Amino acid sequence: MDTKRTEDNRETLVMPLFEIAVYPGSRAKFLADRNTGEILSKELENAKFTYAVGLTVKSGTKPSDLSEDKLYKTGNLLKITYVQPADGGYLIAARAVQRVEAVSLHRKDGLFYAAYEPVPDLPDLDEGIQAEMMENIKRTVHEISSRFQGSEQFIRPIDRMDSIDQILGYVMPYMPIKLAEKQALLEIESVRERYLAFLEILMKQKENVNIQMEMAKKVTDKVNKSNREAMLREQLKLIQEELNESDDSVSGEGGYRERIENSKMPDEVRKKALSELKKLETGGPHNHEAPGIRNYLDLLVDLPWATEEKKSIDIAEARRVLENNHNGLEKVKERIIQHLAVMKLKQEKQGSILLFAGPPGTGKTSLGKSIADALGREYVRVSLGGVKDESEIRGHRRTYVGALPGRIIQGMRKAGTKNPVFILDEVDKLSASYAGDPASALLEVLDPEQNSTFSDHYLEVPYDLSEVLFIATANSLATIPAPLLDRMELIEISGYTKNEKFAIAKDHLLPETLEEHGLDADKLKIEDEALKLIIEKYTREAGVRQLKKQLAKTARFVSEKIVSGTAKLPYVVKPDMLKEVLGKEMVRQEEARKENIPGVVTGLAWTPVGGDILFIEGTFMPGTGKLTLTGQLGDVMKESAQISMSLARSRLATPASTANPANSFNFTTSDIHIHVPSGATPKDGPSAGVTLFTALTSLITGKAVDPKLAMTGEITLSGSVLPVGGIKEKVLAAHRAGIKKVILPKENERDLEDVPEDVRKELKFVPVETIEEVLKEALDIELPKQVLSFEGNGFSAAQNV
Repeated sequence: MDTKRTEDNRETLVMPLFEIAVYPGSRAKFLADRNTGEILSKELENAKFTYAVGLTVKSGTKPSDLSEDKLYKTGNLLKITYVQPADGGYLIAARAVQRVEAVSLHRKDGLFYAAYEPVPDLPDLDEGIQAEMMENIKRTVHEISSRFQGSEQFIRPIDRMDSIDQILGYVMPYMPIKLAEKQALLEIESVRERYLAFLEILMKQKENVNIQMEMAKKVTDKVNKSNREAMLREQLKLIQEELNESDDSVSGEGGYRERIENSKMPDEVRKKALSELKKLETGGPHNHEAPGIRNYLDLLVDLPWATEEKKSIDIAEARRVLENNHNGLEKVKERIIQHLAVMKLKQEKQGSILLFAGPPGTGKTSLGKSIADALGREYVRVSLGGVKDESEIRGHRRTYVGALPGRIIQGMRKAGTKNPVFILDEVDKLSASYAGDPASALLEVLDPEQNSTFSDHYLEVPYDLSEVLFIATANSLATIPAPLLDRMELIEISGYTKNEKFAIAKDHLLPETLEEHGLDADKLKIEDEALKLIIEKYTREAGVRQLKKQLAKTARFVSEKIVSGTAKLPYVVKPDMLKEVLGKEMVRQEEARKENIPGVVTGLAWTPVGGDILFIEGTFMPGTGKLTLTGQLGDVMKESAQISMSLARSRLATPASTANPANSFNFTTSDIHIHVPSGATPKDGPSAGVTLFTALTSLITGKAVDPKLAMTGEITLSGSVLPVGGIKEKVLAAHRAGIKKVILPKENERDLEDVPEDVRKELKFVPVETIEEVLKEALDIELPKQVLSFEGNGFSAAQNV
């Protein structure tokens, strides 16, 4: 291969250079594969030298994965002067003649060939400045090398070099920088910019070396100091043993005596602390109890013992904080404000215990945090879920190895003040075991009459908890022991309405989610209708925890679109896009049917995640008077069905009359089957009594009930309608399902005050006291109250009461 071929811009053999970058004017040695080495070796047999184009291979590329796009296009024309067989290939010695650019590149017989064009330097630096820059470069290389022993061999050739390009080619292979940065330096055509970039690389390397040397020196000094202190300490111990003195008495045992005297602990506690310190001081250097005593003394001096100057409770500020942090829950917030007002009037003479009870995700724990913010107090939270050891509350006795104080005392130590807001989370999930009953241990903690002298087994001295504002949270009251529940002031938190969830999502959840995912309103917007659809079709809960998860899922979807560059900002989520973003709808809401057949009635139910409607269906067939119940009904609901059956037989199985259109139905020759759909869901409670009785009456009389009518209420055997719970949630469910009229017990009329006004306006409520009123409203049937006499195997004529 001769120079004429290269000058004619013909195709030239390409030398792939792995993990190195070669610069013009420098010499280099590198390995080549067997095929390339054999071709170059044959050409050198006929000439003193030959040429090849050296192109650097992109970092991380394996020889087996080599392709045209893995080679940088800017490289060097290499003058090959030496080829020698080596392990697995050939060792090549070459000098970089000039910088070139491969204008075409292809592969043939496993080798690469390229046509190239020279890339000359842009001479934009005069000789005077170039000479000064070379001196700076040499000086910087000398300063870097001076940090390493045996660097004289490396520096000597640099002193003899008379151009910056020679120094650059000599030094750059040793620079600990990325291959892409080395290649970028080669591609700079401006002499001025290339030399400045090289000098900048040297200065950064110099700074890195200086930092590493300083850190190494500090580490060495620290290790030497530690070794020296350890040696001196050991010598001091030996001297004290010879003098029969302990290091505890000499050193004052870490200043415990001074810390005890300066603390504000009561005299009784100080006396205990000094007694323990005396044990520590007289125990000698090998006292096995010393670590335990030190831990105990640390606890005593760290605990807050004195009452700090109390801040006046600002009711207006408390109201503002609660309004800003929580949407909805108006009655709950008003109840909290009233409680704080009482504390202000009492001047906090005694701590208070509140219990927030309600479904998950309704903001019970965050309400406690807001109260702490409103009062300007420290906030401490202890989770009691799954705790089944009394020692978790009262602590372990110090006679045990690894003894610790209970969670109450640990929380007070963490708070650092005597009057924090102390959250006892999930108090309904405590459980008893062979290790004791933690709920019983809480009785003393949460009793304002006793907690001024709370006793912790580890602490061994009374501790005053009377100034602490305890707030407990629970999902259910059923598992809280009655004595414990009696010590707390209950504030029930019901589920949020659809409108409240929408406001919470707009004001709190969406901004928080955007911030957590590195987004803002300029990058992601969710239309109001889409947000409402997420609430209705993708969440089924009383709180908003699942709603926040769905918003986070939406944010992750949009984040991926933004990072991949496939999203146009702002990315607006519309209702028709939710299936793509969140998948198929997760919640199927029951809706009022368009038409009912006789025997089908719409009822209202309460669930832990809010209200719902349910359909009670009945049918009859020839039989012997048997009643069959299906749909996973509980005992109470089965009893309601039996009561309904007895009422139907007592009021409807009479001779034909205008008041009794069911005269053709024979109870003794017909079987009745009552079913409540969603059979996989357990159902129980007395509030379906009215619905069950109406369904039986509709079936017996053949009259259909209006599908837009729903009802709830407990019935008695005498025909009275009794009040039930969960009216707010049930009415909201009826409104959501498209119901227009609701029959409810008269005594529950007062509960309608809790229902949002916009919902009340769209529904008609019919309060009832007896089943006769229910049948009149639902089926337009008028039945007088009747008393039946039974003779033989049949009914006698009834008498009106």
